[in-house]
Amino acid sequence: MHIHFKNLVCFAFLFIFCSTLLLGQVLKKEEIDQLKFRHIGPVGNRITCAVGIPGNDMIYLVGAASGGIWKTTDGGITWKPVFDDKPVASIGALAIASSDPQVVFAGTGESFIRSNVSIGNGVWKSTDGGESWQQVGLENTGRISRIIIHPTNPDIVYVCSVGHGYAPQKERGVYQTTDGGKTWKQILFVDENTGSSDLAMDPTNPRFLIAGMWQLSLRSWNRTSGGPGSGIYVSKDAGETWTKLKGNGLPEQPVGKIALAMTPADPNRIYALIETGDGVEKMGEKTENGELWRSDDKSKTWKMINSNRNLASRQAYYTRCTASPDRPNDVYFMTHMFSASIDGGKSTDPDAVAEPAGDNHDLWIDPQNGARMIVASDGGVSISKNRGKTWMKIILPVAQLYHVTTDNNIPYNVLVNEQDNPSMRGPSRSGFGSTIPTGLWFEVGGGESGFATPDPKDPDVVWSSASGTGAAGGVVVKYNVKNRQFRQVEIWPEYTPGHPAAEVKYRFQWTFPLLISPHDHNTVYATSQVVHRTINGGQSWSVISPDLTLNDKTKQQKSGGLTPDNIGVEYANVIYALEESPVKKGVLWVGTNDGQVQLSQDDGKTWENLTKNFIDLPPLGTVRNIDASKWNEGKAYLVVDLHDVGNFQPFVYKTENFGKTWKKIVKGIEPGNLNYCRSIKEDPIRKGLLYLGTETTLYI
Repeated sequence: MHIHFKNLVCFAFLFIFCSTLLLGQVLKKEEIDQLKFRHIGPVGNRITCAVGIPGNDMIYLVGAASGGIWKTTDGGITWKPVFDDKPVASIGALAIASSDPQVVFAGTGESFIRSNVSIGNGVWKSTDGGESWQQVGLENTGRISRIIIHPTNPDIVYVCSVGHGYAPQKERGVYQTTDGGKTWKQILFVDENTGSSDLAMDPTNPRFLIAGMWQLSLRSWNRTSGGPGSGIYVSKDAGETWTKLKGNGLPEQPVGKIALAMTPADPNRIYALIETGDGVEKMGEKTENGELWRSDDKSKTWKMINSNRNLASRQAYYTRCTASPDRPNDVYFMTHMFSASIDGGKSTDPDAVAEPAGDNHDLWIDPQNGARMIVASDGGVSISKNRGKTWMKIILPVAQLYHVTTDNNIPYNVLVNEQDNPSMRGPSRSGFGSTIPTGLWFEVGGGESGFATPDPKDPDVVWSSASGTGAAGGVVVKYNVKNRQFRQVEIWPEYTPGHPAAEVKYRFQWTFPLLISPHDHNTVYATSQVVHRTINGGQSWSVISPDLTLNDKTKQQKSGGLTPDNIGVEYANVIYALEESPVKKGVLWVGTNDGQVQLSQDDGKTWENLTKNFIDLPPLGTVRNIDASKWNEGKAYLVVDLHDVGNFQPFVYKTENFGKTWKKIVKGIEPGNLNYCRSIKEDPIRKGLLYLGTETTLYI
């Protein structure tokens, strides 16, 4: 049996199962279908795209990073989800046909790149204003960055595919349909390593198109933005033919991600945000500087007019600009900050706009009213009717959560690690009926990316890994709920952001595991490339293992490409999963993000590499989690995720003899690029009952 729901690891909602699931001896489909989920919190946060209807300030649609599509019909006062029954949660782009606002296209898969982002399954279409949706193709594109609909013919649509980025693939570039999505034609393709980051259409001449192409590679050990495939292409015949622009003021060396903007106020003007090495990094013969280029003759010549790095900042995650429809010199930039220029991009005016939120990604401006706009950001949705001077801010219940745990209170509490927030705790039940007010959630130290783990003996003591900036060198926090204070008990005092993995003593991954022993709540484990342990409340830590990874130095180098980005997210050769048998003390299972599985049966004194015992397991997978059985000391389950190396198949295994042999257990998992596996758990009460989470689906 399986149930689709928003991403199990970075999911948009936190739900609690109906307890009647455990009562029946046989799970029937009709019983599964009756199970309902309820939202318990916390609220938040990441919105990736937003769109409205020209001349109508009541209707907006927004897409969430992993929370589907939401719609308002009262100007943003109330919202409803309109995509929750679909087998995909990550939305990359939205477009409403200006000639027929009932026609809406949605592209799935997030194009604002960091390592913990989800992919999609192509393009979806609505013909009733977003109330219902049908899939219309391009299932293997991975990430859709932009959709443009012809201004007078809603059957003509252009789609930009970044690609999933995890391996070379042919489904990258710009696609066109002329029959409303029944068929698609790839009209711009550079190579299997290059997709399209953006596309602009001349508002006065739909035959003129300009595309930004982006060479991008993503692996568990590296992210590379930029290369010879990146560049700007122009078509003057509605996409039939394309010309790559070279020279005439554009960068001469390989570039990275590109954003483009045009305005009906001056059809000859084009703005281009272009990722360069900012005078530091290079992919060609020399480094280049610059952020914003402008053409005033419709792409014939260009001039670099601004080198302020804040216009694009962390380029793979941002790089988006939008030009005002009625003021050709007004242009807006979305990054960690929201900025505007009123002099054609030469400078930004700090007084021109207020900040809608942080980590801004998309901006839609009403082409009939340049004062009305909506921003999608990591902080939610923001709407302005005065050119960004003031904002109405909306937070939707689409929080992205790295992990979830529960404590032993009655009723139990739920602990989470929410993107862009610290660790949080909230009740599973309240005195307010079926709802749980937002105010009942509170911070318990820690950071967004780690594990908030309650002490099994004293639930008011919470251990959390990570800080507000990730692992940052093995940060561990111990929080006391009674006095609302926390204490740093960092494993190793080395601040690692900015350093590649090869340069640090301990390779703490962005979301390294933390485990309290089920046999002794004073024993706490955490991992880098080795297993660390404290038995005195974090006063001191000892190392109880050798390096249990492949320790491949070639996969520990600088990550980011033209824009280095080394904060532990792409640290390879690390321990990613850790579990101790609840049946026998000292039986420790370890899984790494380079495909290794190791076991100690003597509390870390000796270790055995079990990797060779697996059948049909490709190399370099990430062991996402291991669940040691509650019933048998030699029994364990684990999932291996290989999507980071371009393999989207499910890999789930079981052993009953301490890893000497493994059985692959994937029967019943649907095929497709969204069913790589994230987590497996054994039910604590009913023997034989398992829960499996893939990228978008819960299986039982």
